[in-house]
Amino acid sequence: MGGAARRKARKRQKKLMKQIEKLEGERQEIINPYAGIEGMLSNPFANLTVATQAAEMQAQQTDLSLASTLDTLRATGSGAGGATALAQAALSSKQGVSASIAQQEAQNEKLRAQGQAQLEKQLAAAKVSGEQFVFGATERREMQQLNRLSAMAGAASQQAAAAETQMLGGIGSLLGSVGTGFGNVLEGKNFITGKKV
Repeated sequence: MGGAARRKARKRQKKLMKQIEKLEGERQEIINPYAGIEGMLSNPFANLTVATQAAEMQAQQTDLSLASTLDTLRATGSGAGGATALAQAALSSKQGVSASIAQQEAQNEKLRAQGQAQLEKQLAAAKVSGEQFVFGATERREMQQLNRLSAMAGAASQQAAAAETQMLGGIGSLLGSVGTGFGNVLEGKNFITGKKV
């Protein structure tokens, strides 16, 4: 009787294990929600351009103004001193335009570098978050599986122990009956009924 209960408990345990394996095999794959984020993030300052149109207009206005001044100098008869002053003014104006362009280029380069640093920081943070998410989800699944298997193993162990106890009890009872029967025989009684023969 106890052996049958133990076999039944083992059969039930195998059936449950197959069901768990089937469910675990059909589980969804753990997906990193941050995978591929590189394509979604970008450096907003990567393609800044220099506003040369304003500088070109300023240079053209300076050239027109200087040409007008040169015409005035010629008309009034000013000499080489006026022309030299005019040339220096033209040079100074052109240097100002160049300085403005250089300043814009330096500012753009600074923004590009800041944007790249920010982009790399965001990518690194997303990578870490993704790895933490996948690790956490995997860890939770493994712990659930371990808990289930532990509970099943405990239940199967209890069932097997109960079946063994029942079997040993049956054997003990049988041996007790056999002992009583032999005692009856020795006393001259019927083996089974225990009445005097």
